Amino acid sequence: MNDEEAIALFTDMLWLERGLSRNTLASYGSDLRHASKWLRENRDVSLVQARQEHLLSWLASLVSSGQSARSSARRLSALRQFFQYALREGWVSSDPSLDIQAPRLGRPLPSTLTEAEVEALLQAPDTGTAEGFRDRGMLELLYATGLRVSELVNLRPDQVSLVQGLVRITGKGGKERLVPMGDEAREWITGFLQGPRQELLGNRICDALFPTRRGAGMTRQAFWYRVRKHAQTAGIRKHLSPHTLRHAFATHLVNHGADLRVVQLLLGHSDLSTTQIYTHVARERLKQLHATHHPRG
Repeated sequence: MNDEEAIALFTDMLWLERGLSRNTLASYGSDLRHASKWLRENRDVSLVQARQEHLLSWLASLVSSGQSARSSARRLSALRQFFQYALREGWVSSDPSLDIQAPRLGRPLPSTLTEAEVEALLQAPDTGTAEGFRDRGMLELLYATGLRVSELVNLRPDQVSLVQGLVRITGKGGKERLVPMGDEAREWITGFLQGPRQELLGNRICDALFPTRRGAGMTRQAFWYRVRKHAQTAGIRKHLSPHTLRHAFATHLVNHGADLRVVQLLLGHSDLSTTQIYTHVARERLKQLHATHHPRG
């Protein structure tokens, strides 16, 4: 069995047994193909033939190329899971990744925006156009609910209850959650459905709540391009990530006293420790405010 076949079987298993998203499966596949290619070109072995010294050489090459500790740790994690599966299937007699230590990671604070910056970003789209009205609705909904970008672009009209003001989301691992959207987002989505959406679609039918003029749903990459465009219009010069508004949603809730377990449920985090990062963000913000405004700061 060659590496490509082994990787395909492994990712199929992840989809069947764990219900991982297409994006996560693609990430696993990419990391494993990177390791496979390097091992063939530099150590003349396939992935399933690799020994511990081969994997250590590969990890050293990642560090030498400037790869971050977080990226290296992620790739090693994919490799470990692959070899656990390979051992279970009898492709290998031992796990060469078993005793390899992962790089030590700090815990970076997520990039976020102030409330004033969010307001400027929300007002940046030209709502006199159908595209601008759609973008405003998407940004409002994203900030109101803390959805992942992939959840937003795949959202269907039947997942949104304008009467109850709720969005029904199927997140990672097939877990379903209900998220309130608030009056502002509800008004923008109502307005979008009453005219601009049909203008974008023409006579076509589309399952996506937020379609493009091509009559199809928007990709994550296309939405991210539009977020950066609107951030530039708003004069925001910070480094943004696709999850910037999700981070702002959670951070601003914590800043205003929201219970951390409520934020966990709204974000769809399976572990509270993942949500606790936002308490650190809030603390850093308080320290900055104190340093700026207190006479002894």
